[in-house]
Parts: sequence; structure tokens; C-alpha cells
Amino acid sequence: MTGTISERLDAMGVTIPEAAAPAANYLPWIRSGELLLTSGQLPLEDGALITTGKLGDEVDLELGQKAARQCAINILAQAKAALGDLENIKRVVKITVFVASKPEFSNQHLVANGASDFLAEVLGEAGPHARSAVGVPVLPLNAPVEIEAIIEVK
Repeated sequence: MTGTISERLDAMGVTIPEAAAPAANYLPWIRSGELLLTSGQLPLEDGALITTGKLGDEVDLELGQKAARQCAINILAQAKAALGDLENIKRVVKITVFVASKPEFSNQHLVANGASDFLAEVLGEAGPHARSAVGVPVLPLNAPVEIEAIIEVK
């Protein structure tokens, strides 16, 4: 894979937004040694959720993957705010993907692919990561997906 992270984002037509400010008493990210940990990121675009609802009900798999991708974009926004430059990412260590879903929905791992595939494409060798995908009954603001990340920094 060639080019910088910014060049790959441009080629994909993706603009990293300004990092969202915390909505309560927490930090959007914290650095501990060589690790950057993000708070959970929702699928916000231009300040609004791109969709609401549960997987297996109002939200289909394709839209769930799109929501997970948007969460990953917002993770990169927090990383950029913390590090100044996405080139300071050494590797994504792990993401935890929370999927609001009906009890019978069992494809949380496929929803998570929306984020994992995006991070691998944008970050190259630094993108593949360990991952957990967990079904939950509800997420803040009725979001279908929330993702937190652990990132190793240079």
C-alpha cells in the first residue's frame, strides 16, 4: 500500500471531521504511555446520527456496516485531535464494537466488518486489529452501533 493516510482518505472521498466534544463528564480520548484509548464513538455525521434503531429490526446489515464505518471515521477524528497527525498511529490494537440488536440477531461480527475493513484500507498494515463485537439491547441516542478503540502511537 502506498501513499499517506491522508492520500488514501482523499482517494476514498473521506474527510475526517472535527472530533466530537464529550456529551457528559468523560474524556473523548486519553493517552497512557504509547496507547491512545478512545471513548465510544457513535455514527455521527455533521452532528447527527446517520441512522437510529436496532439491527434485525429498523436497521439492516448494510446500514449497520455503514454506521460502523462512520464510527471508525470518528475514531480517526479523535486520534487526529489527540496526536495532531494520523501518521502518528503505529497500529490499531483493538476495537470493541457494540451493536444494538434484537435478541435473535446474530451477525454483530458482520456489522463490525464495516469498521474493520475501513481501518485496514485506510491505515494499511497499521489497521488490522483484535476485535470484539457485542450485541446489546440499546445504545445512547438509540444509535445502532458504538465503537471504542485502543491505538498504539509512535
